[in-house]
Amino acid sequence: MSGTACACQHRIRTLVAMIHHSPASRSALVTGASSGIGAATAHRLSTDGWKVYAMARRPHRLEQLAEQEGIIPIVCDVTDEHEVAEAATRISEDGGIDTLVNNAGGALGTEWVADADTGDWRWMFEVNVLGTLNVTRALLPMLRAHGEGTIVNLTSTAGTVSYESGAGYNAAKFGQHGMTGALRLEEAEHNVRVIEVLPGLVRTEEFSTKRLRGDTAAAEAMYRGVENPLTAEDVAEVIASAVTLPHHVNLDQIVVRPLAQPAQHKLLRNG
Repeated sequence: MSGTACACQHRIRTLVAMIHHSPASRSALVTGASSGIGAATAHRLSTDGWKVYAMARRPHRLEQLAEQEGIIPIVCDVTDEHEVAEAATRISEDGGIDTLVNNAGGALGTEWVADADTGDWRWMFEVNVLGTLNVTRALLPMLRAHGEGTIVNLTSTAGTVSYESGAGYNAAKFGQHGMTGALRLEEAEHNVRVIEVLPGLVRTEEFSTKRLRGDTAAAEAMYRGVENPLTAEDVAEVIASAVTLPHHVNLDQIVVRPLAQPAQHKLLRNG
């Protein structure tokens, strides 16, 4: 083959790769998209030109998000296998996705183990671990078929370091963290990259309030005096950056904290 022909083929391959990875040809499913990091991620990817399926349980919140061009709402409870299967079928029939962002999750309660509420622990395990399992298992066939699929699991620094009053959330996030590591090993041969984002302190409109059972004053106190805690938009920026890198570049684990939180156990507060 002549040098000219080789150069031509190289340009064609480069062009195909550019088209394949352009935002206009990318599509993602973001779970837990009705608020916080999920909503910010759906908004960011859509703004960048992606087709985004936003999945959550609350239709009214999804309707507000879907006012943005490129966002398609899907009402679904990730802990319900039947609902997840129906959502996966709908997405497949609509063209499928190349990227899955498992963001749905949450914490409930701050009791120590001695006073733990079994119902709280069960909910945290179901939404953080089994919810991630349900959605991942349902979407894996299309991610494998795509040829360059990506899965992003939003876990937490609470999934690697335990702390008092966090045992239930620790247990759930440690489980999700362990599942993510196993998934990365299993899916590499299918050319599906698995990225784990582990946020530290993030100030969102609902996370702490829900965890503290609606006590807004206590929720605000968690962030009092902390200069520039992370926002949902900060984490969305990290996710967007990770999934737009060339596919062979896999950011296995991304720990992201505010500067005021140099370690899980150390948080700087003014005053």
